[in-house]
Amino acid sequence: MAEVRLDAVSKHFGTGEAAVTAIAEMSLTIGDGELVILLGPTGAGKTTTLRLIAGLEKPDAGRVSIGGRDVTGVNPAERDVAFVFQQYSLYPHLSVYDNLAFPLRSPARRVPEAEIRRKVGEVARLLRIEDKLNNRATHLSGGQMQRVAIGRALVRRPAIYLMDEPLSSLDAKLRSDLRLELKRIQQELGATILYVTHDQIEAMTMGSRIGVIDRGRLVQVGTPREIYENPVDLHVAQRLGQPGINLVPRALLPEVPAPPGAHTIGARTEHVRIARAGHADGVGLVRWIERLGDQNHLHVTLRGQDLVTLGEPDSDLSVGDRVGVEFLRPLYFDAAGRRIAAGA
Repeated sequence: MAEVRLDAVSKHFGTGEAAVTAIAEMSLTIGDGELVILLGPTGAGKTTTLRLIAGLEKPDAGRVSIGGRDVTGVNPAERDVAFVFQQYSLYPHLSVYDNLAFPLRSPARRVPEAEIRRKVGEVARLLRIEDKLNNRATHLSGGQMQRVAIGRALVRRPAIYLMDEPLSSLDAKLRSDLRLELKRIQQELGATILYVTHDQIEAMTMGSRIGVIDRGRLVQVGTPREIYENPVDLHVAQRLGQPGINLVPRALLPEVPAPPGAHTIGARTEHVRIARAGHADGVGLVRWIERLGDQNHLHVTLRGQDLVTLGEPDSDLSVGDRVGVEFLRPLYFDAAGRRIAAGA
């Protein structure tokens, strides 16, 4: 494994007025043995970032280094990276064993068959597919095929694993299971991984750090907790949290203290408190209750603005009840969406 660095990397597609900026002056370090998540919507530049590290795209500016070595102009085959794609990309005519062994049989590596058997067996045990080694790839379930695709990268022990939304085509239960498996495997191997996703749950549960990317720009990098609690702007605040953060125009809550320049007040669902009576920043109406077993999501209308908060499962509140609404630990944003410190 090795440290991977992007230094002020930019990439454009097209020319002249039709040029599109895919990546803009991105600087990012993935530490040795670290799992970093790039989180952003479709078209944000996540896959382009992976392709720049792999050497499948050449940057227009900046530098890519792996293990302290400048690889900006180095061919993909000489970069020592492994790529896991969204689609399985398996060889359907080969067995699971031969799919896993394929990267080790490359003429560029010349790994002895005895070593191949050892490595394939080791990875199959890690992925818990050792009983499938003799099966054809086409005879597997979707989750098993994705395990094989991941395993084909793991047999190599490259400097870095690049993973491009490898779980997005699976159902929710399989995604949940494989998130845990990938995190366990990464920790057991001490692997360096850059993983891109649009799924905030994957980002929060898997990454040691998250980089939020928007239209080719790396907006904020930090631990999941840092990103969630201290977003630098509205875009980052809205990328994390389920349900999403409540955003209310400052003018709608004149009684709530706010720093100068505050245009929008944000509050996570767990930071909106409601009660039938008592101190409140406003009085709202319960519009809908989602009962989820361990908790309720209460949808409340406050002066025409919809809010969502958490409620106890045994709460006696009903649709149509009037409730006091109080904001705890609010976040403040200016008219451009930039975060303003509470004491500013």
